[in-house]
Amino acid sequence: MKIILGIGNPEKKYGKTRHNIGFIILDALCEKYNLSFMPGDGNYYFTGSNINASHFILIKPTTYVNLSGVAAKQVLEQYDISLENLLVVSDDLSLDAGSIRLRRSGGDGGHNGLASIIYELEDNKFPRLRFGIGCNFESGLMSDYVLEKFSEKDLLNLKPKIDSAVSLIEKFIAGGTQLMFDEFSKLPSENKNSQIEDN
Repeated sequence: MKIILGIGNPEKKYGKTRHNIGFIILDALCEKYNLSFMPGDGNYYFTGSNINASHFILIKPTTYVNLSGVAAKQVLEQYDISLENLLVVSDDLSLDAGSIRLRRSGGDGGHNGLASIIYELEDNKFPRLRFGIGCNFESGLMSDYVLEKFSEKDLLNLKPKIDSAVSLIEKFIAGGTQLMFDEFSKLPSENKNSQIEDN
């Protein structure tokens, strides 16, 4: 079984903000498989299904971004899976909008949601997919920028990259981290303004 946890803020007003790209990507996967989220047995919403007989669960924490680790810890304890079977999907200010960075493990990169997960799990050896949202803001306005909603034009332009992220997640579900890495190398060049790191 694989668990995919998207990082984002739970309230509806944050639904299409840059900080919620993790939720947006999970929603795209749900739309493809006709899934709906429901309350979980903890601080999260969940849904799940199978791809090629491989079971997966999608998780949206109901805490704010900086407490994402609470849900991550609850889910891992409830389902008793190893860290290598947890994929975290988050935004990344250091990447151009739509760029993807895959990592097998590592630090938080300054992301409060990843920092919370690492803190609660007491480990950083879980794969993550980081989706670039750019950094087109003036000094001191980072919070306003990440909490600003994508325009419909932005979302339309990002759709091929979001679809690429969904494809990578499907490969993770079907065959784990290595298959996801292999899929990355096959992505069309127009969808691949991306980075991949082994650690």
